[in-house]
Amino acid sequence: MNTINISKAALMLGVTVKTMQRWDRGGKLKPLRTETNRRAYTEEQLRQFRGIKQTNNSRVAIAYCRVSSNAQRPDLKNQRKVVEDFCLAKGFDNVEFVEEVGGGLNFKRKKFIEVIDRIIFGDVRKLIIAHKDRLARFGFPLLQHICMTRNCEVIVLNSEQQSPEQEMVQDLMTIVHCFSSRLYGLRNYRKSLKGVLKK
Repeated sequence: MNTINISKAALMLGVTVKTMQRWDRGGKLKPLRTETNRRAYTEEQLRQFRGIKQTNNSRVAIAYCRVSSNAQRPDLKNQRKVVEDFCLAKGFDNVEFVEEVGGGLNFKRKKFIEVIDRIIFGDVRKLIIAHKDRLARFGFPLLQHICMTRNCEVIVLNSEQQSPEQEMVQDLMTIVHCFSSRLYGLRNYRKSLKGVLKK
């Protein structure tokens, strides 16, 4: 039986080793014990703890589609249509479509995290995206590496390569847009706060 040590298990669950030890003592998540009496866990045990089900032991393909704002919802439909046509042409079966509205710099997107969790737990055989920035604006090579280590193939429909200069310009524009949006939100927050304090 393949087991995972406590450090890796804690990383997969997004908690600290001390939390894992406390859960063991409290009976919340009891580990197996190795011959040297060290804590060890199975992937199935961690999957059940997280409430992630693996139906009929079949690994699925996930098509992930994302736009940044509600105003772009028509683009989300177009994006899904393109990915659907691709999957149909390739004869992919058992494909789940995940649609999300949220910024590409936000790594706390609920559906994005759920997809990454399922990849880490080995439930996903293919991840299909229209363009790499649909998954995340930054950090795509890291996410691709995570997929590779979990035997999940990443398929990017638009794999057009940009020059280093074009990539740098695009990255800078993304950063400027992100922080200008936050600054605008902060100004609105200050106005609201001043209004409340004057009452």
